Formats: sequence, structure tokens, C-alpha cells
Amino acid sequence: MNADIKWTHLSFREIIEAMNAEGLSISKPIVKQLLKKHGFVKRKAQKNIALGVSENRNEQFEKIATLKENYEKAGNPVVSIDTKKKELIGNLYRDGHLYTKEVIDVYDHDFPYLSEGSIIPHGIYDIQKNTAFINLGTSHDTSEFARDSLNRWWNYRGRHDYPKATSLLILADCGGSNGYRHYVFKKAVQELSNKLDIEIRIAHYPAYTSKWNPIEHRLFPHVTRALQGVILKSVELVKTLIGRTKTKTGLKVVVHIIDKFYPIGKKFSKEEKQKIKSMAISDKFLGHWNYRFLPVL
Repeated sequence: MNADIKWTHLSFREIIEAMNAEGLSISKPIVKQLLKKHGFVKRKAQKNIALGVSENRNEQFEKIATLKENYEKAGNPVVSIDTKKKELIGNLYRDGHLYTKEVIDVYDHDFPYLSEGSIIPHGIYDIQKNTAFINLGTSHDTSEFARDSLNRWWNYRGRHDYPKATSLLILADCGGSNGYRHYVFKKAVQELSNKLDIEIRIAHYPAYTSKWNPIEHRLFPHVTRALQGVILKSVELVKTLIGRTKTKTGLKVVVHIIDKFYPIGKKFSKEEKQKIKSMAISDKFLGHWNYRFLPVL
């Protein structure tokens, strides 16, 4: 074996044929044994190389761990939020296999204009209860959509699961519709705090660390599996499929549809930005990632 070779795309048959060409007769079981002996195992690429490193990354992770522990001890809810990849509706190809009685024919191209619309799944994952609430939007992924999604979760689950809650901790990425730089997101959270009449604390994961957000590995992979291979012909079908998501550890998922239009491209004046900024009560350390809102009635 050549020690410089790190991988091979050759199949068992091709390896056997190559060995036969060298005058060596070899069987498939022997090929397997040799590959194992020399450290060759089947692997797929792992997304482990970060594009960059955020300053104070470890300090923020320690901060989030402390916040989670304090909230759980106090009996207050801790939820992880994010928007899953948009799904197109229509007769379009989707990766995966199904047991069927007939061939599944779809368009030979996956151009977005061939779709009949799109679905934006916004998820709220309750870390303590191991339950999830997903709202399917049919418009745009905006901060107002995230606000309404959280509002539905609170009215349907949150206030019942945590009747004595005094504060809500939300773990979120630092970008997207819930980015820490977005004034529209902070305005939406303040509006939510007013509506729910409860303190809301936000803790953002640093840049390049979104995969550590609990919802990314405790919910979304299972939702992807529930949708795998199925041609998504309607929003109602997607709702049914995601609603069947479950795991051996007892994960349960509730799904709602938010069929509301959310405009994009909102702008604020300097005065409005300053007013929104003053609403957020930022921590003294890493305040750009950690802040809270109190209800203003």
C-alpha cells in the first residue's frame, strides 16, 4: 500500500480487477479486510472547518451555559430558535427514497419558477421539555414573522408549560432574521415582550458557531428526514409530514401555518434606531450578544 494515498473512489470490483491485472487473485471479503487493515473506512465529508473565529467566542459559550442553568433552576423557559431552509412547493425533485407502487415523475429541472410557492419553516425548540413548535410561513423570512411565530408558541405551549414564568430566554444565531445587528428584530422582540407581558432575554451564538444552536442538531435533522423523498405538493402536506417528526428520546413536534404577508426591506431613521436601541437593556459584558427587553404596557 502507498502511504501517501488518503482515499480511493475505486469500487470493490475495480480493486479486484486491478489486482487480477497484477496476477493476484483476490475475493471481495479479502478486499474488505485489507482496506480495514490499512485504515480505509467509508466516510463522508464533515463540516468541521469554520470559516472564521469570533472574538470572545468561548466567553459567550460560557455565558450561554450559565444563563441556561439559571433559567432552568428558576423554572423559566429556554428556547432555541431558527429558520430552516426554505422548501419549494410543486412537482420538483427531492432527494431521498420511498416505497411506491409506481414511478414518481417530476420536472427534469428544479428551477424556482416551476414551483407553486415556497414554505419557510420557523422553529422553536424547548430545550427542557424536548418539544418543538414549527410555524410554516408562506411569505418572507422576516423578524415580524419570527415574532408572530414565538407569539403562537407562547399562546399554544409556553404559557401552559411555564405558568409561573417570569422571563423567557431565547437562544438564536447572530445572523438572519434574528440577527443581533438588526433593529427590526429588536423592535419585534420588544413588541413581543409587550404583548406577552413578560421579560425576554436574547443570547446570540457568535458568528461561525450556528451549528451549536440546539435546534440545529436536536430538531432540524429529524424534520429533514420526515420530508425526505416526498414531493411537496401543498403546504398542508408539509404540515402533516413535519407533524409526524419524532425520535426515540421522545421529541414531539406541533406544526401551524402562518398564511400572512410579511413585507421586506424595512428602513428606520436615526431617531427610530436610537429609540429602538434604548429599549434593549444590554449586559455590561458582551452586550451586543446579550440583552433583554421588559414589557412596556
